[in-house]
Amino acid sequence: MFGKRGSDGFGKGGGGTVSGFTPPPVVPPTPAAPRPPVAASEPVREEAPVRQQVAPPPMQTPSRKRPQRTEDYYDTKSQVFAALIDTIDLSQLAKLDGESAREEIRDIVNDIITIKNFAMSISEQEELLEDICNDVLGYGPLEPLLARDDIADIMVNGAGQTFIEVGGKTIESDIRFRDNAQLLSICQRIVSQVGRRVDESSPICDARLPDGSRVNVIAPPLAIDGPALTIRKFKKDKLNLDQLVRFGAITPEGAEVLQIIGRVRCNVVISGGTGSGKTTLLNCLTGYIDADERVITCEDTAELQLQQPHVVRLETRPPNIEGEGEITMRDLVKNCLRMRPERIIVGEVRGPEVFDLLQAMNTGHDGSMGTIHANTPRECLSRMESMIAMGGFSLPAKTVREIISSSVDVIIQAARLRDGSRRITHITEVIGMEGDVIVTQDLVRYEIEGEDANGRIIGRHVSTGIGKPHFWDRARYYNEERRLAAALDAMEKKGSSV
Repeated sequence: MFGKRGSDGFGKGGGGTVSGFTPPPVVPPTPAAPRPPVAASEPVREEAPVRQQVAPPPMQTPSRKRPQRTEDYYDTKSQVFAALIDTIDLSQLAKLDGESAREEIRDIVNDIITIKNFAMSISEQEELLEDICNDVLGYGPLEPLLARDDIADIMVNGAGQTFIEVGGKTIESDIRFRDNAQLLSICQRIVSQVGRRVDESSPICDARLPDGSRVNVIAPPLAIDGPALTIRKFKKDKLNLDQLVRFGAITPEGAEVLQIIGRVRCNVVISGGTGSGKTTLLNCLTGYIDADERVITCEDTAELQLQQPHVVRLETRPPNIEGEGEITMRDLVKNCLRMRPERIIVGEVRGPEVFDLLQAMNTGHDGSMGTIHANTPRECLSRMESMIAMGGFSLPAKTVREIISSSVDVIIQAARLRDGSRRITHITEVIGMEGDVIVTQDLVRYEIEGEDANGRIIGRHVSTGIGKPHFWDRARYYNEERRLAAALDAMEKKGSSV
């Protein structure tokens, strides 16, 4: 990885750095030799990318190469960094734009290396330059990981251990931090951008990066081995349902049904476990909202990326150091009802706010959506009941179930399978009540049939044979009934022919 990053840095700033080198003998042909194995080692794991559900296969090759840097490299880096801090005027640096500041730092670091006469190859010097620029201007050692679009999660367990998820599998990265103080400093830099703080008095914090990636930090004394940083990365290229079809998450006919569900303003709850792709699927569904609808999103950390022109994004706020000023999800949902929304989208329902969302769904805000952690559609309904009870509402169980059944139209179940792939396992309708029980029916199910020689799960999406779903009248209202019927018929024919 560092070899790849080093070559990128050289390409970007090569014109300004080569001149800083006087000793040509330091550049033997051997340092360039380790570079090709990066490209050579990557294809060895070509089968793993197929399992990735959130990125095109070519981008998913995890590199197992671990070019270990010596302690001498880190000692040299510390000396150069200390000399840079003594030399540079940070107040003047802050006035420069990013590229100019980077060039200024590179010039000074080149001078320091020359003056102190450090014995380094060109590749080592380029890596050192890039590292120090990242430390001063960016997120330090995290920068090369954030630049890769094939990484889904970055998990930092203290200064000396970093794991990444690539192709649905978790592997250890060769990234390390100078010490826990550097890691905590980078965490503070990240959270301060969204007006939050993390330290001993407030050791837990949720934040986001400028691209929408979700960040969680837990610092000592709660994290015993040093700060723990978790980043759920967002892809630069936004996924859509067509791409999910290509990755095998859903069939083309199933995707057609999901498009219609998003278009005809069904109230949707997306259910699934951690890392199952709930937010990704929610982003995909919102792509079929009409451009003239007013959409309001409520999230703990703003990560939804709607493409409609009329969108209002709201975000919760944690309490300050005195324990005051907290704005909860319930506050946001209740307030957005006064903002004339046509659709309300709650990024993640995890508490009593589910009651306010259900009320909104049942009072003229059709097409509202939200996600919830649950393993099956039936468990999703049970969790809603539990979360309403958590809010202290003293309502009879039957009344709560009636509210749920009359509010939610469709539950879409997403799952992350053991091979790392993501699948939509159920598209389930909520029909109504029979006695004290909520009645549901599956439109589409994913059936696992086994696994292949590479350990990949083999399965298929099957239709349950329902030709006229419960939301048929809603589809007719939006003139989508023929399209819906055609998709369901095609799905049933494909299932019967297999």
